[in-house]
Amino acid sequence: MSARILVAEDDPKQANLIRVYLEREGHSVLVVGDGRTALEQARTRRPDLVVLDVMMPQVDGLDVCRILRGESEVPILLLTARTTEDDMLLGLDVGADDYITKPYSPRELAARVRALLRRAGAVTAGTQDILKVGDLEIDPGRFEVRVGGRPIVLTAKEFGILEVLAGEPGRAFTRAQIIDRAFGFDHYVLERTVDAHVMNLRRKIEEDAAEPRYVQTVYGRGYRLAGS
Repeated sequence: MSARILVAEDDPKQANLIRVYLEREGHSVLVVGDGRTALEQARTRRPDLVVLDVMMPQVDGLDVCRILRGESEVPILLLTARTTEDDMLLGLDVGADDYITKPYSPRELAARVRALLRRAGAVTAGTQDILKVGDLEIDPGRFEVRVGGRPIVLTAKEFGILEVLAGEPGRAFTRAQIIDRAFGFDHYVLERTVDAHVMNLRRKIEEDAAEPRYVQTVYGRGYRLAGS
């Protein structure tokens, strides 16, 4: 789901790269270049998650983290070039929920953000809402799918793709977005692999896979789950 994310990074190139990747995930991203502004924006905008570079002008990331943690429970991800165990433990001690060391993969950062947002949502297996679109029912907690009350057996990847699409019915997801969300850290997944999984998924849940009712192709974009 979309989240409001505050990114505090004084390197413009790094900040733009983070913004691009997180916006690809569907998030609303505000970028600031120093710790003082980060504190001001965190207090006024009340973001769902904060990404902090440790080395920043005016107020460094560790101090920003310490202050924010004293004021709220907002998830905080630290970016640091310091790689010693003591430095990493210090970041956690001042209240960070997670940290990532530079240089890092933007996909790894996006995955860490997803994990923190899931954790902050306190979603536990078996307690998630059942998603319904027409006769299609998706139970994420039980890893179950039914069409017209009939259980459908899906592979983990097929279920993952369906769950991504069902999270925002009607929204068109690119193949890259589906790979990032449903496949995680698998860097070797090709976009055409998504097409193959979608084809198999349609054969299982659609009355006519050639004219799908649920998983629809958005030409030039990717796939979407039809709205209810």
